[in-house]
Amino acid sequence: MPVAARVRWVLAAATSVVLVATGCSSGGGGSSSSDTSKTFSYQSSEPQNPLQPANANEVGGGRIIQNLFKGLVDYDPSNAKIRMQVAKSIDTSDSQTFTVTLNDGWKFHDGTPVHAKNFVDAWNWAATASNNQINSSWFSDIEGYKDVHPASGQPTTTKMSGLTVTGDLGFTIKLVNKVSYFEYKLGYIAFSPLPDGFFNDPAGYGQKPVGNGPYQFVSWSHNQQVVTKTFPDYQGVDKPKNGGVVFKMYNTSEAAYADLQSNNLDVMDQVPPSALATYKSDLGDRAIDSPQGAIQNIGFPLYQADWAPPEKAKVRQGLSMAIDRNTITKTVLQGSRAPASAWVADGVEGYKAGTCGDFCNFDPAKAKQLITEGGGVPGNKLTITYNADGGHKEWVDAVCNSIRQNTGVECTGDPKPDFKTARAAITGHQVTGAFRTGWVQDYPLNANFLSDVYRTGAASNDFGYSDPQFDADATKADEAPNISDTVTGYQQAEGVLPSGMPAIPLWYYRTNSGYSTNVQNVMFDSFGNPAWTQVEVKG
Repeated sequence: MPVAARVRWVLAAATSVVLVATGCSSGGGGSSSSDTSKTFSYQSSEPQNPLQPANANEVGGGRIIQNLFKGLVDYDPSNAKIRMQVAKSIDTSDSQTFTVTLNDGWKFHDGTPVHAKNFVDAWNWAATASNNQINSSWFSDIEGYKDVHPASGQPTTTKMSGLTVTGDLGFTIKLVNKVSYFEYKLGYIAFSPLPDGFFNDPAGYGQKPVGNGPYQFVSWSHNQQVVTKTFPDYQGVDKPKNGGVVFKMYNTSEAAYADLQSNNLDVMDQVPPSALATYKSDLGDRAIDSPQGAIQNIGFPLYQADWAPPEKAKVRQGLSMAIDRNTITKTVLQGSRAPASAWVADGVEGYKAGTCGDFCNFDPAKAKQLITEGGGVPGNKLTITYNADGGHKEWVDAVCNSIRQNTGVECTGDPKPDFKTARAAITGHQVTGAFRTGWVQDYPLNANFLSDVYRTGAASNDFGYSDPQFDADATKADEAPNISDTVTGYQQAEGVLPSGMPAIPLWYYRTNSGYSTNVQNVMFDSFGNPAWTQVEVKG
């Protein structure tokens, strides 16, 4: 996943570059008194990696880190627009060199000041190959990245030439090429600052992180919970209205939903499929149904010899055409999802319906033909790896049934006990069949769903997909003179994906969630996250 930000002159125009379907749902209009000292609990999963900002590209760790750290900018939960946080301003005249000025007064949770060097040192450390950060490629737009992260894996330096500290509250960023939307990407957690002490003990800080966000770390009981509390000296525009967040780990979403109904859990991620038909009546005005910039896909390990040959693209196209998306979303998913026809989520700036073409249409006869032309599914057996703690069993079984009934290919689910285990298998290239791969926007632009997932070597390219035409189109889009041309350029790049079909688009998400009677003013943003700091705990 590369970098991102936007120029000063685009800031005014950027108000239109947000999710078309943005909106928040809320309930419990704040009529009861609240207690700003009380914490609330949130359904979570065990982080895959230590809690280092550049070492999480999954929600288990990502949601915790985004509350412990705050970067130059973030996104207003009410409309997905970029807003300044630690940055006072980010200026550019050419979309290649950016001048950053920080707000004074920001502190880390250990009391030390947040200065420009803390951003520059953090980014250099995250980008350096020897530090093995999963999001290191987010910094690949910055000049000098290839020196700290060479193909050999043996860096000759630990500092990118494109980063220069100009004072306690200022630094400059020079990119390899123009990136018109660079500022968008700066809201991603990988661009968080790190305190000086981190570099003396990265492993220790990964277990007991010290950030600069609205909440500070208290404890981490692995596979049970992460406890945070409000940081009293937080300088952000989103001051907490509660005392902290307790991230509770659940093995199944059914267990979380049961706890929600009994008020032992305050806010859910997503209700389980088994509750989709009843959760609105179960929870009443505490039920959430709001738009989300997210998509559900099935990916394939193109790095495996069985799936690598070019002709296997026809097999993947055929499997896609064997899936009855309309029926599954209406029945198994109770209308809570919409069938996908592209690789970018509906509502995101740059979404173009129908990019998948006929390959996302249900056509059993054509599906069989393509699978045969491509040499068939290896062994005529397909497994779909997924995390059993995320409420995916029902739809995976339905997808497999659809494939089996319409093509004769034997298909079964391959459940892993939790999200961390599933992700470890996928990122460790231990999967031989298909795998569930959802994507929630990191920034509200089609580039995030494409460049950061399907570009050669991207951090979240779990497929091993590489297409020179896609890469060339993406590079051209990055260097476009304005956001509008960037969006159009990435639409062109997306048009390359049907021929290789590295992933099968299934459906677009909505946030179907809810909250307990203990809290109020619960709103979800287009990223599928609650507006954490705005949740109020009833007094």
